[in-house]
Amino acid sequence: MVSLFPLIEYWWFYLAFVVFVLAVLAMDLGVFHKKAHEVSVREAGVWTAVWIGLAIVFNFAFYQYCLWKFSVDERLLAIPGFDPALAARQSALEFLTGFVVEKALAIDNIFVFAIIFSYFTIPKIYQHRILFFGILGALVFRAGFIAIGSYLMAYSAVVVVFGVFLIFTGLKMLWPSKEVNLDENILMKLLKKIFPIHTQLEGEKFFWRKEGKWFATPLLLALVFIEFSDIVFAVDSVPAIFALTDEPLIVFTSNIFAILGLRSLYFLLAGVMDKFTYIKYGLSGVLVFVGLKMTYLNSLFDGHFPILWSLGIIGGLIGGSILASVFKEAKAKARRHDLK
Repeated sequence: MVSLFPLIEYWWFYLAFVVFVLAVLAMDLGVFHKKAHEVSVREAGVWTAVWIGLAIVFNFAFYQYCLWKFSVDERLLAIPGFDPALAARQSALEFLTGFVVEKALAIDNIFVFAIIFSYFTIPKIYQHRILFFGILGALVFRAGFIAIGSYLMAYSAVVVVFGVFLIFTGLKMLWPSKEVNLDENILMKLLKKIFPIHTQLEGEKFFWRKEGKWFATPLLLALVFIEFSDIVFAVDSVPAIFALTDEPLIVFTSNIFAILGLRSLYFLLAGVMDKFTYIKYGLSGVLVFVGLKMTYLNSLFDGHFPILWSLGIIGGLIGGSILASVFKEAKAKARRHDLK
């Protein structure tokens, strides 16, 4: 299969995108969040809209670029039946679908973030700082996962294995989670062997020096667990996006854009996550659908299940679960009101 965006030709695109992301992150921490403060729901809502808006603007610009580039690329035009306009539209839709999938799966990350912050009693004023560095680390790990995935996904047997894994993960989400005890976690035991633990917060410091000895603060512990949780989630999300597109460039850009808005999405939803009763069923459905797409559905459509159908099914599963949750919460609220 011919790649639309071979690395040897598009290395500059990756580089420019990484520079753009780093510049945005530097502006975020150095200008807008230079001083530690508790992020309000209103501020989180504004930033969530900004990040989603940036992704939409990028998607439009990406479509326009593809439309121009594919029309003048002799390598692609030499392919019998190649349609530049159709290929540009397909690429833009794949980015959008990948972004939606990653954004949806990120909701599960938010549950975990809330548990970690609660467990280590991290005040809201310092949570943005932890998430900032957590997202920065996630960008590096995701890039590595995508590079490995782009190689492995070339083998049909690996695609099937990942598809089965996603189906299993999706079904597993339907069972209740066990009570979390991070003190017994192997990661915590390893950290204690590397650094002595300082149980008290020392402002926004990740390390605290006392009597000539360095200690890890609860902020560092929370950061390490958030990084580790993102690595675990990447095992699901990266193959899920590769099920929607064969192009590593689209996987990388859509994945990173979704991650960039994860902090603001956390502050927007953290306080109301318990009201989204049915969201886990929507996320479970997405993973099962993507797994089926990798293992079976693609083969019914000459290797590519229609991307518009995928977008519609994924949007329906997530949107349906959210609407069902809102409806249930409204009924419960009305019932409580009637009892008064």
